[in-house]
Formats: sequence, C-alpha cells, structure tokens
Amino acid sequence: MHSVRPVLSLLLCALVWAAPKKSALDRQTLEAYIRHLFAWGPQISVSLSDPKPSRLPGFQEVTITASAGQASQQETVYISNDGRHIVRGVVYDVTQSPFHAEQEKITLKQQPTLGPAEALVKVVVFSDFQCSYCRELAQTLRSQLMQAYPKEVRLVFKDLPLEQIHPWARTAALAGRCVFRQSPDDFWRFHDWVFENQDSLTAENFQARWLDFAKAQKWDTLVLANCVASKSTEAEVERSMAEARSLNITSTPTLFINGRRLVGTVPWPQLKQLIDHELEYARKHPADGCCEVTLAPTGKGQ
Repeated sequence: MHSVRPVLSLLLCALVWAAPKKSALDRQTLEAYIRHLFAWGPQISVSLSDPKPSRLPGFQEVTITASAGQASQQETVYISNDGRHIVRGVVYDVTQSPFHAEQEKITLKQQPTLGPAEALVKVVVFSDFQCSYCRELAQTLRSQLMQAYPKEVRLVFKDLPLEQIHPWARTAALAGRCVFRQSPDDFWRFHDWVFENQDSLTAENFQARWLDFAKAQKWDTLVLANCVASKSTEAEVERSMAEARSLNITSTPTLFINGRRLVGTVPWPQLKQLIDHELEYARKHPADGCCEVTLAPTGKGQ
C-alpha cells in the first residue's frame, strides 16, 4: 500500500514555493511594515511617493509622509531592487558637500537678505515672528553677525509661521512680505520692530500697531494695509512654508549654515565657531560651494 505522505509533502512544498513573496515595492506591504516600525496607528495618515531612482546603487527611493491634524513627519527609505530590504539613513556623495541635498531645496532669490550675494557663507533662518526663541536668535544675528562678517556672510530670512500655536504669526509674515515688496531694506526695520515689541502684540492689536509703526517710518500705509487685507503676499509665505515642509522642519527657529542644520537658539560663540569652520572649509574647497547656502541652531525650539 502506497503512503500518501510523500505526495502531501510535495504539494505543501509546491504551495510554499508558489506563495507570493513580500516586497517593499508593493504599497500595502510597505505601508504595513512602516506602520509597525514606527507604531503608527490608524489615527495616523500615511502616504507613500512612487519609487524613484536613488543615489544608492541597487536601491530605489521612497518618501513617506505621516500626518495627524496639522502635524506631519517625513521619512525617506531606500528599497532594494528586489523589494526585500529597506535602508534608512542619509546617502552622501563625497564629490559634493554633505549638505548639498538640503541646499538644493532652499530658494534664496527674492528673499529678505543682508550681506553680499557672493559671500562664502550663507546663513538661512526659518523663523516665526511670534516665537520667543526666534526673537532671541534674531537679536543675536542682528547684533553680532553682520558686524563680525560684513563681507563673508549673507543672512537670509524665511517665513515659517506656526499658526496652530501663534495666532498673529501669519499676519506678521504677510505684513513683512508687504514691506519687503515696497522696500527690501525696510523689511529689516519691520523685522526688528516686531521682535522688540513681541510681548505686547496680540492678534487683536497687531494690525493697528504695525500700521502705526509704518506711518511713523513714513511708509505708504494705504498700500501696505491693502496688501495685507487682500493677502497679496500669501503665495510667497506659502512657498516658504512648503519649502520648510520639504526640509522636514518642525520647529522654529531652524537655521542652516551653508546647509548645516541647527535647530533652536545657539549662543553666539558656538555660532561664530561654526561660521568660522565653514569659511575655512569654503576657502580650501571652493568646488564644494555648489549652491546658495543656509543655517540653523541647536538648542530649544518652538
């Protein structure tokens, strides 16, 4: 009598062999895996970009965006071409600056700036006019930076109003852009006034207070008031905020020194040390200077 066990074993082996293999290139498989990895429950919305060629040979790049309400987080993963392995991390190309990828995402044209365009070091600050830490950093930059580096450093201001916690920050950003349109140099007078008066400004009095300041400066208050009321500069503020999201910036102030990210306030001696380091590097490695550059501090953020 013949045993059926060998036949059953062969059938089971065939079924196992035929079972579809898990692949991170499959959206459902990748999302389930990532949700488990980060413990993201159903309350978290997860979106995946289409795989695209990466700088890492043999791997494809996928951007993962998780969001809940107004909060969001981005992760980049690299998936092997066979779909089996996922790599998290940063890919560096030694022929470029280690901060090249972030530099490319930052637009410096048509932004409030101080210092020469040809400066070896660009310092970019993403800031919120209602943020107390931003005020602290702004005072450091305005009192120290350009005096110490009049020709070597260019300062660039970018808007990132955190509307969910700062009720008048967006209005201030719109107003600042309106002033910048009227006179780029006057923007910095507006910038300094807002931060100096931050504690006494409110969502209810901001419009009247800043227009009184504008009148005292002999600016065209009618044009400025219409500019804010019509939200004429909203697209410019939105572009700056979108840029911050693409850089995965979640708090202010966030600075970049030639692309080197710093989050929060930074004491001037530490900031100066980093700038001096970037200046020395830029002089010795001019080919790595690539693009227009940026800045950020480490410490508390808001």
